[in-house]
Amino acid sequence: MRENADGNADRELRVGVDVGGTFTDVVLVDAAAEAASESGSRAASSDDADAAPNSGRLVTAKVPTTADQSEGVLAGIKKACRAAGVEPDGIDRFRHATTVTVNALLEGRGAKTALVTTEGFRDVLEIRRQDRPALYDFDATPPDPVVPRRRRFEVDERATPEGIEQSVDEGEVRDLAADLRERAVESVAVAFLHAYAHPENERRAAAVLREELDVPVSASHEVLAEFREYERTATTALDAAVRPVVDEYLERLVERAADAGVPAPRVMQSNGGIADAETVRERAITTALSGPAAGVVGAGEIAEGALDGGRGEGDSNGAAALAEYDGVVTVDMGGTSTDVSLVRDGGAERTTDAEIGGRPIGLPVVDVTTVGAGGGSLAGVDAGGALTVGPESAGAEPGPACYGRGGTEPTVTDAAVVLGYVGADAELGGELSIDADAARSALADLADAADLDGALAAARGVHEVALARTTRAIRSATVERGLDPREFALAAFGGAGPMHAAALADRLGIDAVLVPRACGVLSAYGLLAADEAHDAARTHRTQLSADADRAAIEERYEGLREEVLASASDPAAARVERSADLRYAGQSFELEVEADEPVDPAALAERFHEAHERTRGYRMDEAVELVTLRARAVVPGRELPIGYQSSADARRGEREVTFGADGPVSTPIYDRAGLDAGREIDGPAVVEQAESTTVVPPDWRAAVQGDGTLLLTRGEGDA
Repeated sequence: MRENADGNADRELRVGVDVGGTFTDVVLVDAAAEAASESGSRAASSDDADAAPNSGRLVTAKVPTTADQSEGVLAGIKKACRAAGVEPDGIDRFRHATTVTVNALLEGRGAKTALVTTEGFRDVLEIRRQDRPALYDFDATPPDPVVPRRRRFEVDERATPEGIEQSVDEGEVRDLAADLRERAVESVAVAFLHAYAHPENERRAAAVLREELDVPVSASHEVLAEFREYERTATTALDAAVRPVVDEYLERLVERAADAGVPAPRVMQSNGGIADAETVRERAITTALSGPAAGVVGAGEIAEGALDGGRGEGDSNGAAALAEYDGVVTVDMGGTSTDVSLVRDGGAERTTDAEIGGRPIGLPVVDVTTVGAGGGSLAGVDAGGALTVGPESAGAEPGPACYGRGGTEPTVTDAAVVLGYVGADAELGGELSIDADAARSALADLADAADLDGALAAARGVHEVALARTTRAIRSATVERGLDPREFALAAFGGAGPMHAAALADRLGIDAVLVPRACGVLSAYGLLAADEAHDAARTHRTQLSADADRAAIEERYEGLREEVLASASDPAAARVERSADLRYAGQSFELEVEADEPVDPAALAERFHEAHERTRGYRMDEAVELVTLRARAVVPGRELPIGYQSSADARRGEREVTFGADGPVSTPIYDRAGLDAGREIDGPAVVEQAESTTVVPPDWRAAVQGDGTLLLTRGEGDA
């Protein structure tokens, strides 16, 4: 802990910065807190959080996302520091989530990449899988391979799952390196057949290429040491394509941070864990879903307290009832899209079956379902005259029409202004004024195109379409996986999430909604709440029977343990979690279940039977096959000692707000910063804050929890 500019060595400043498509969000936590002035005692440091809980101060900020994200990141940090009355060079910890990786993949701005593979397997990226994502669309076209055929090269080598049959010729690789140098490639992916089991050839080839070329080289046994040739090759190629882009970005960010006296960032990975900048520069693909993962981690942190019965004074007014839920559906509605995920059993759901732009990523990632419906999503009319929303977005520039920056096309945010959810006097992010006339004009034009009765009718339609798209995403994450959304609470965040949360809950039969205090910047908050985490996996296929070779399994697990601990910043403080991917013999998919230490084949098989019955609805008497072993090193993060105390007048007045098909009704408007813990508000009501707006419809009620979380519950409210 460094001494701050004011000379106080007892405080710790932590900052989290999440870059979104429209805004860059910042959360600054001052662990010096106001505890001394509030309680007359010395403020506790983060290490002493249990002794003096809720002792910290939270400051948030938003700035427009910049073309060079590092510029907006530093601008946001400086803005938050000004609001907190501290200097950037007093910051002790800096954590970051970025969209550089996913933008490079979606926009085709990756590096000029070459693929080196086994002779005869040059077209694995092109052949893909025999399944069709759009079963009845005969014109469906898969995305182009990230490496075009002219930059895919073969090497005469061969391995089987049992061993090396033909060694690689290092001379052939050196000749290939000379060719790659002539072609001015910027990155190289190496993916040999069966290198997940026997990487010797691939290791030699990668070493030669690294020696001969001054560009990054991604080897499949280092990126994804698992079987399934297409997924392993595709993931390795994606890693190679984004490594130079991510490396260049992080280098700029580290330099700009150092110039401001800010420490180097630690970066959120797609698995929901933090890693240092040097680690993710070597494994850039692990940051593909950096921002969405941070949001889910933040929602999980808030939900954990709520599902346990709440935190602090004021939690008796309904939070204890949340303990009956199976978990939380998280809905992050930002400027460009909406991300839906699940938090169960104290953690975010993860998957190894994710895709970005139609290309697979086989690494562990937080399981997120994304739909192109956010606050900045453009509304229009299709060829049949029906209203549409997204996936195109107005972005940060020019943004929605109501931003007053030259945008003229209607968006979801413009509809919210016309409906009265966002007031004409609002200042988004604390500084962006609303142009209500521009919003009404954009919606009026849409009404003419859709043959609707004026701007208000168009705004209702846009709102309903956005809700329908998001509802489908939630059903995809729950109902289509055999889960009943009514058995979950809903956690809403992002700039537009709390505005739509209660209406979404109505459509899904969900009775409780959590709106975190830092809902508009929750991904940035989640960065500060996240643990450090590192994953490793090895395919090890064997029948899981009583005579299974336990020694071989334990040997593989020991290797994985050493690998993940080597990546941990503090191996002594890390805990290693073990799991395994299992399936019934003959199946083409696996389920991940926890693995004991030492491994017990019978217990592991029974755990799989139970998991299969829970997720698929049945169990079988077939033999169980062990496919992949996994290990995860977790270095627990520090608690966030954040207090909550109202700091403003709660009631701001009233305005006309439209709910559903009813006409506008006079609705009280509240400043969230003025709501004391324990305060209850009957709907209809609108609760405003700098980064977001919470809408409480008629027949809903909001209660302020001890940590500042709003708990919305369905019930008869007084208008």
